[in-house]
Amino acid sequence: MHAAAQPDADQHDIHHHGDREVGEGLVDLAVNVRLPAPPDWLRAELAAALDDLAAYPDVTAATEALAARHSRPSYEVLATAGAAEAFTLIATSFRPRKAVVVHPQFTEPEAALKAAGHAVHRVALSPDNGFRLAEVPEDADLVFVGNPTNPTSVLHPATDILALGRPGRLVVVDEAFLDAVPGETESLAGQSLEGFAVLRSLTKTWGIAGLRAGYVLAEKSIVDRLRAVQPPWSVSSLAAVAMIACSRPSALEEAEKLAIAAEHDRDYLISGLQELGVEVLGEPRGPFVLVRLPHADRIRLTLREAGFAVRRGDTFPGLSTEYLRIAVRDRETTDAFLRALLSAGIR
Repeated sequence: MHAAAQPDADQHDIHHHGDREVGEGLVDLAVNVRLPAPPDWLRAELAAALDDLAAYPDVTAATEALAARHSRPSYEVLATAGAAEAFTLIATSFRPRKAVVVHPQFTEPEAALKAAGHAVHRVALSPDNGFRLAEVPEDADLVFVGNPTNPTSVLHPATDILALGRPGRLVVVDEAFLDAVPGETESLAGQSLEGFAVLRSLTKTWGIAGLRAGYVLAEKSIVDRLRAVQPPWSVSSLAAVAMIACSRPSALEEAEKLAIAAEHDRDYLISGLQELGVEVLGEPRGPFVLVRLPHADRIRLTLREAGFAVRRGDTFPGLSTEYLRIAVRDRETTDAFLRALLSAGIR
């Protein structure tokens, strides 16, 4: 499938994120952080590190832990203040002739590119074929794609991602949600590939969005280039502690169990939505689903009045006011949400 890339000319609010939907007293189905708080073992390790905060951060051990976790040399790892910092580092350190963002997806890559003065060309995927990955212009030398993609929850085959590679092109793969996919299937994180950079986040699975813990996996020349523009000590000591703790085999085993549980909870949510006649788009594989329904903008406000926050879809390029993103939660929460959705007048 070919898709034309066009310079941005619309009014999508690309600075809008799910946390802006959340309010006091609302059940949060708008933010994709799975846990409401870090697990006890992680809280204990973070608390034990508080006495070390007088010292400047040193991410050496964290870098080595992340490298071992993905079986890569440490010089192919860059710890970052959340995956979002990596978008800014890439936009700052590269001067692309044609930067392409595959939409709909997380909007920070585009925001970072624009802030750095780059023109952005969009490749918009279609809901009609399940947001299947499209080809990008041959002259694109910087490409951003999510896998699984936020907000569509689509997991692209690794072969389709690899097919985007070209000599002289950097393909940036946002895998912020891949640890929520059982077995981390279709991940490129464990492969050292020329022309590819993989971004990871620890915030979604472990409930530490406020700590800002992420990292880049790429060939040494790319990592060196990003490190050269990274602000000194941008990764905090506590974030480094979390990187080490969450890279241990015991943590990876727990993350896999959480991913499997989330998969069951997602299937339960999808089943409930379909019983109500709500259109669930694509083949969701992440801890959230994208739905399309008439008057979704009105229904979102009605749900707020009923105590539930969901993510509006119209701020994502390629989507409109007919779309909502719904985070996966436990079955009790899902049942309550589905009752509220039915009462919101979807039929």
